[in-house]
Amino acid sequence: MKVIVSIYRSPKKEGMYLYVDKREGLERVPEPLLKQFGEAELAMTLLLTPERKLARAEAPKVLEAIGEQGFFLQMPPSTFEAKS
Repeated sequence: MKVIVSIYRSPKKEGMYLYVDKREGLERVPEPLLKQFGEAELAMTLLLTPERKLARAEAPKVLEAIGEQGFFLQMPPSTFEAKS
């Protein structure tokens, strides 16, 4: 499975990102989440495959979430994780 994804950064919470299928944009992201997320800022667009290495997420899980719910929400690292 290959999907061109758009990755949006949250202006409200550093390290929070939304991954969506570029063709759909943010249309499948629930309104309450978009309100909490803030005005989404496009960070990058890329071709995502299961083999692709991502810094803070596993590509197969991102692809699965996008297929099932229309988006993948990457949360900021926890304080514990950031210190490890």
